[in-house]
Amino acid sequence: MKTKLFILLFSIILLPAAAILSVSNWAIADDYTVAFDTGGAEGTFSGIDGEIIFDPSDLGGSSMDVSVQVATIETGNNTKNKHARGESWFGAETYPTIRFVGTDFARSGSGYKVSGDLTLHGTTKQIEIPFTFTSEGSQAGLFEGTFTVNRKDYGIEGNFWGFLVGKEVEVKLRIPVTNR
Repeated sequence: MKTKLFILLFSIILLPAAAILSVSNWAIADDYTVAFDTGGAEGTFSGIDGEIIFDPSDLGGSSMDVSVQVATIETGNNTKNKHARGESWFGAETYPTIRFVGTDFARSGSGYKVSGDLTLHGTTKQIEIPFTFTSEGSQAGLFEGTFTVNRKDYGIEGNFWGFLVGKEVEVKLRIPVTNR
């Protein structure tokens, strides 16, 4: 009788706690990389923040809401940085953040893909980001992905020299995470 009571108490108290602990709510680590390359301009963004809930065994319960501060753009040249933050490019004062809200996760080849809304320069469009996730146990992991956007789809025309930059922007993500 005591054994049955113990099993019942264990099931009622500890199993729900274990389920809560298995939720993969990831915090973005400081050593991430958000890099871009157009063939005519390249650089990085810092100032990333957001929430990533991802569990490879529960893709339907996964989601992400991540943003990056436009003013953190770094091209390696102060003049280019100033122009990139200006109104004819990213318009950092008017559109201070780039935001991605991913809601639909699926397996894709040896990795995954997430579909969601990318808001850039005041325009929101649905995109798909292929990515891999490498788990380092239950406490850490690494998301890596590459995708391409057309800057003109988001109203980023550039200045007189914009034709030198290129329209297609390849974005490479390397996002290490730790479990919250």
